[in-house]
Parts: sequence; C-alpha cells; structure tokens
Amino acid sequence: MNIHILTQHDADRWNSFVDASPAGTFFHRTEWKEIIERTFGFKSYYLFAEEDDLIQGVLPLFHINGLFSGKALISTPFAVYGGIVASTTVARDALFSACRERADDLGVKFVELRHLIKADIPELKSRDSLYATFIKEMPERVEDIYEQLPKEARRMVRKGRSNGLTTRIDHDDVDTFYNIYAISVRKFGTPVFPKKLFRTCLDVLHENASILYVAEENKVIAGVLSFYYKDTVLPYYSGMLADAKSIAPHNLMYLAVMEDARQRGYRKFDFGRSKIGTGPASFKKHMGFEPMNLPYQFYLKNGNDLPNKNQTNPKYATALNIWRRLPLSVTKIVGPHIVKMFP
Repeated sequence: MNIHILTQHDADRWNSFVDASPAGTFFHRTEWKEIIERTFGFKSYYLFAEEDDLIQGVLPLFHINGLFSGKALISTPFAVYGGIVASTTVARDALFSACRERADDLGVKFVELRHLIKADIPELKSRDSLYATFIKEMPERVEDIYEQLPKEARRMVRKGRSNGLTTRIDHDDVDTFYNIYAISVRKFGTPVFPKKLFRTCLDVLHENASILYVAEENKVIAGVLSFYYKDTVLPYYSGMLADAKSIAPHNLMYLAVMEDARQRGYRKFDFGRSKIGTGPASFKKHMGFEPMNLPYQFYLKNGNDLPNKNQTNPKYATALNIWRRLPLSVTKIVGPHIVKMFP
C-alpha cells in the first residue's frame, strides 16, 4: 500500500473515490480544500492510499495553529465531518500511520479526525458527548414534508406565513447574507467568518450551493446558505435579524429548504452539528430530528489532554462574553482575523 499527497493531477480520482464511498462526505471532496485554502490560507496535506493504481482510502488534513489549542492537524476545519475514508482496513491503517508521521514531523499537539462513524483504531481517543448531528430522510412527496413536521413546528410555520413572510432562492447576493449572519453570530459571542468564505463557497460550488432568504415585505430578515451533495441537502450557515424572532422566520425557512431540495430530487436533510444541550440542538429536535452523537477522535502527542472546545471552558467563556458586547462594525473587521484560530 502506497501513500501519496494529493496533487491536482489526482483530484478527479480522489473525488470519484469519495463519491463512491458510503462514508464519503461533502467535506472530503477537493472543493472544500479549495474553499479553505482560498479563504484562510491553511496548509493542507491530503493523503491517499493507493494499490494497483486504485485509490483505496483518503484523509484530508489541514495544519492549524489554534489560539488556545496550539498547533494541530484537523480533518477537516470549519467542517462537520472529516477523517479517514477507506475501503479496506489495510488502507485505513496505512493512512493513520502516515498521519502520525506527519504529526511528528510538524510537531503538532494533536490530530483531530471528525469521523461520522468511530474508527476502530486503539491509538485514537474520543469524546462523543459534546456534539451531535441531525440527519433525516424526507418524505417522498413534497406536500407531505409540512404534514410530517411536529405539531408545534407546523404552528410556527403557520405563524410565519400569517405574518406575510415569503422565501426566495439566491446565488449571488452575498452582502445581504453576510450582514444577517454577522448579527446572528455576534449574539452568540462567536467571531464572524470573512465575507470571502461565503463568496468562495458560491464561486467554487456553483449549483451545489445556494442561499435561501426569508423576507417580510421587501426586507430580508433571515437566510441560510446550503450545500448539496449526493442525495443530501446541508443547510450550513444561517442568520436572522435580532428583532425577527417574534414573527417566526426559522421554521418557515427550513421548511422551504426541505421542500426545494426534495423537489430537486434530494432525499435527506442534514441539519448539521450542534453542541448537545444547547438551543440550536433543541430547535432541531423541535423540528422532528433526533440527535446522533459525533465520535470525533483524537491522536494525542506526548500525553496531552483532549482539547476542551466546550463553551463552559473558562478560556472560551470569557472571550465569548466580551465579543457579545462589541459593536457590530468592529466584529466585522476583527472577527475574520480571530475566527481562523478556532477551526
């Protein structure tokens, strides 16, 4: 089994392997590599295992220097999923061995593999009680999607409609989305991404990404940027104006994403990752989705502890409280420089 570093020459073969693998996700494809490199400038090491001219496994890695966590290899940053995808245990083990060697050479503190399914590798440690993902198959008929929402979720959809809210799909208006997104993440104390991230997503992904807006009369009050991959729609970045909650745009927005995706032939709705016990996780359950723990796994160097990314960590809690008090204009300037240290 030979291990190679991905070059542009093998990009199509890499993507074909990811597409054919049940464990392959949107974040394993080379488009995410391009998006992260163009936006943040991180150094990537995309490893693949090959035998008899056939790719048998892939592992996308980025070299990161986190503010609190220090140097690390992450698969993959700013992504829900990542880690090793392999068709054989031989390929999996070869990729992990190459990953350890890379970690040693770079002197990182740890490697984080954001597996959707835990890999049976004894050297990996896991903390599977911090994050959950929420994935559900949509009904066959578009008109049944609303009917299968829980009772309270349907009531909130009706409330949004009674308030005159409308939805539309957009592929170009990044400025409107960015303003809404920046307002939302500031409320949670989270540094905002650079606007370039959202523009790059739309430029690189073309028809595999779109923004859905919710408007009250002619004013956009909420929006969500979604990715489309295989048979799944993944609403990934979302935001809402601070004073819009009372007119219930969220339920209507996600219903519209579901209905549009189902009409286009997508079967699954991936609500993405949330910290267990938080408001976003509760909202997803309110929409009829059940949590599935994410067993992110870590290779720790020199006896280091598992990195603590929970907001209850005092290192994070203090920073979050400060960020919430900053003016929006300041967060838009400073946030993009800070957020890259929290991948």
